Amino acid sequence: MQLATAGLLYIRNKKLLLAFSRNKQCFYLPGGKVDAGETSLAALCREIAEELNTQIEATDLQFYTHITAPAFGEQTGLIMEQDCFLLQKEIDPTASAEIGELAFFSLEEYLQQQNQAPGAVMILQQLKQNGLID
Repeated sequence: MQLATAGLLYIRNKKLLLAFSRNKQCFYLPGGKVDAGETSLAALCREIAEELNTQIEATDLQFYTHITAPAFGEQTGLIMEQDCFLLQKEIDPTASAEIGELAFFSLEEYLQQQNQAPGAVMILQQLKQNGLID
């Protein structure tokens, strides 16, 4: 089974912003599920408003990559299909009620976390390979 999602790539000081899900007890890319009839860009703007208390527009985003990974904290066999977009403007995000914490990570820092979302590891590896993060 597949789950369509969109993820935000916000980089500051060569580190990637990740959000801590209280429900899943794991840091992951801010963003979420794409609803029926919704574009991944529209879904991402909606989710960022909900999770990070920040308004962004589709024009602030640039498509970076698509990843396919097991959906962390979901039923076994559920595969996340995620469009990932780079944010092209500065923001000052704050965590909403569903988000326990926001933090910036290098790949090495994320790999030290107790729980790791496979999709987050994949995108951190790609960003590091492309020289966008440490």
